[in-house]
Amino acid sequence: MPAKDDNSDKEKCLDLFLKIGLDERTARNTVANNKVTANLTSVINEAGVTDGCSRTVGNLLYTVATKYPANALPHRPTLLQYIVSSKVKTTAQLDAALSFLATTGLENLDLKTFEEACGVGIEVSTEDIKQAVSEVVEENKATILELRYRTNVGELLGHVRKRLPWGDAKVAKQLVDAKLYELLGERTAADDEKPSRKKKEKPAKVEDKAPVATPEKSPEEDLNPYLIFPNPEENFKVHTEVPFSDGSILRCCNTRALLDKHLKATGGKVLTRFPPEPNGYLHIGHAKAMFIDFGLAKDRDGGCYLRYDDTNPEAEKKEYIDHIEEIVQWMGWKPFKITYTSDYFQELYELAVELIKKGHAYVDHQTPDEIKEYREKKMNSPWRDRPISESLKLFEDMKSGLVEEGKATLRMKQDMQSDNYNMYDLIAYRIKFTPHPHAGDKWCIYPSYDYAHCIVDSLENITHSLCTLEFETRRASYYWLLHALGIYQPYVWEYSRLNVSNTVMSKRKLNRLVTEKWVDGWDDPRLMTLAGLRRRGMTPTAINAFVRGIGITRSDGTLISVERLEYHVREELNRTAPRAMVVLNPLKVVITNLEANLAIEVDAKLWPDAKADDASAFYKIPFSNVVYIERSDFRMQDSKDYYGLAPGKSAILRYAFPIKCTEVILADDNETIIEIRAEYDPSKKTKPKGVLHWVSQPSPGVDPLKVEVRLFERLFLSENPAELDNWLGDLNPNSKVIIPGAYGVSSLRNAKVGDNFQFERLGYFVVDQDSTPEKLVFNRTVTLKDSYSKGGK
Repeated sequence: MPAKDDNSDKEKCLDLFLKIGLDERTARNTVANNKVTANLTSVINEAGVTDGCSRTVGNLLYTVATKYPANALPHRPTLLQYIVSSKVKTTAQLDAALSFLATTGLENLDLKTFEEACGVGIEVSTEDIKQAVSEVVEENKATILELRYRTNVGELLGHVRKRLPWGDAKVAKQLVDAKLYELLGERTAADDEKPSRKKKEKPAKVEDKAPVATPEKSPEEDLNPYLIFPNPEENFKVHTEVPFSDGSILRCCNTRALLDKHLKATGGKVLTRFPPEPNGYLHIGHAKAMFIDFGLAKDRDGGCYLRYDDTNPEAEKKEYIDHIEEIVQWMGWKPFKITYTSDYFQELYELAVELIKKGHAYVDHQTPDEIKEYREKKMNSPWRDRPISESLKLFEDMKSGLVEEGKATLRMKQDMQSDNYNMYDLIAYRIKFTPHPHAGDKWCIYPSYDYAHCIVDSLENITHSLCTLEFETRRASYYWLLHALGIYQPYVWEYSRLNVSNTVMSKRKLNRLVTEKWVDGWDDPRLMTLAGLRRRGMTPTAINAFVRGIGITRSDGTLISVERLEYHVREELNRTAPRAMVVLNPLKVVITNLEANLAIEVDAKLWPDAKADDASAFYKIPFSNVVYIERSDFRMQDSKDYYGLAPGKSAILRYAFPIKCTEVILADDNETIIEIRAEYDPSKKTKPKGVLHWVSQPSPGVDPLKVEVRLFERLFLSENPAELDNWLGDLNPNSKVIIPGAYGVSSLRNAKVGDNFQFERLGYFVVDQDSTPEKLVFNRTVTLKDSYSKGGK
């Protein structure tokens, strides 16, 4: 019965979500997420639209349900009334409203200031947009005339948005397109020509192919995802409110003096940080973090620190540090400066002493189990109120190595009665008699993440401290500590984790897969580690395009289909990977009407749009009397819907000639096909429908180039294996198939590790690092089939 009731509730929620205009796919995904379902249901009820509303209003309500700041919940009904009454009616207005409310928190809402901040009452006419578009096009006229229809329309729209932030984006896009047509006239053949391969950005070509480039919506790539973040000089507003159990409220914000000092030190520039812990290999979730941290800094002409969060000397390895630095560069990012949390160990220690002197920290002797028990019971430690002088002496003893490991910690004196578990007197320092990989053996006490992270953000004058949503509950502790020390407070903002289907991304699970040999190391092409994706042949350009397309949101719990990543990979490799032919499971075909010592050279295209007069766009293939086709391209029984080869039937060998099967040679079991014999049509008058890829003997009696091909599939059978108790039991037994005896065209002989190719009719492949001079190894990156673009990006 409970299961039935649960299904009934879900159906009711689904019906409610469809009433407010959500498309069915979004509505069903929402129902599958209990947290978002509860939020959206509350929002719909607060807005008073349980009987339905327009799709525009419904989409805005969905955004409120997934992005509304938790520190400003009392003001949510007010915002919803603005949406329902169409005073806030665009995504730009709503984003501005959410940003404003996040900084307002629990303070009284000044409606006049609120309306000014999110453009309420500002009507932008089509004429206004037309004027802005004309000005932008005129300012960029020289570039537009040079690039013609290769002009980056997204940049032009960005300039329009800066002039008219509340203007209709769809109207702006239509007017920009019309203005370009007015200036450039009809597209010419030259506009659609493929640019030189050296130029990676081909806006016109991409725009033609992108399935989401519809009149209704600008492509996601045209939007600036960093517009949601405030400028450094705005960092004087209340970051968060920390309610204490005694009824007092701490409102954390920078004083004017602190902010001015910070701005003087930074020159007003944006400074972010990408702070990985060097205890494992980076995965695709880190690609999103890099895109946000490095991307924001680049967008604002600032800098991003690569900071190693190396507070745990037992977990860090030089191997991981080297990998992180190398993979950050491979992803296309350049750190402003490379630092380590351990660079600040002395400053962190001195500030800990200051914290004790202010009465905000104490030395504790509880065991980990006792700390856990006291936290669960909201009980103070017996040592919480010891004299400051005693804590100072004991902390000095800890630093000097006079206290045994596990016998003492330094804890922050926060609020053990708080409703926030992360205010339960967090540990600031613990004793570890372990040399540090970077700092050596100078220290035997090490700061915790909760203590060090926010302080180093402040010491490095970070303007925007950006992290994933699981850290949201630590905001109170973050700002409490900076406030207690009286030092600069960065702007903190949390975004949703990147969760990709058919894989796991927790470091614990990844480490288990590697150490227990379920996979072949951290760079196994089946893993979503960046090293694994690189080895599989995925490019940083495609990975960054995938992350950008997802956007920077606070909608947590969404599972992104891996097909979405594969879509961007195909888009990239379709433009950059030369074509070649490889036969995976070769079947010998003897051409009986071609002399054994004769080979006819045919031209094969490296690129699908190769021009006949461009010799560099072709490669030569010998057509001899022995060729090999895929075993799956031959059948003994023909059928109407089959276009391969069969007895008495013809098919075309790609770039060469039609051939007709005249005889089949069987093994002694009268079932296994050893070879087939065929005749070719030198006149090419035969016009069969089937086109086959093939490889031939380069000379009589000499086999074609033998290569190894590795076919990779999803590592896990389920979309979300992390939810399963027996997640290892969900591993796909066919996730890796090795084909040791494939044949390739001879032009592949000089391929280098990392070279990408499209093997015609098979997919995209990359040369693997296991290749030797004697034998090339290719990994399949993705298949040619793309199911994702059919469903929309």
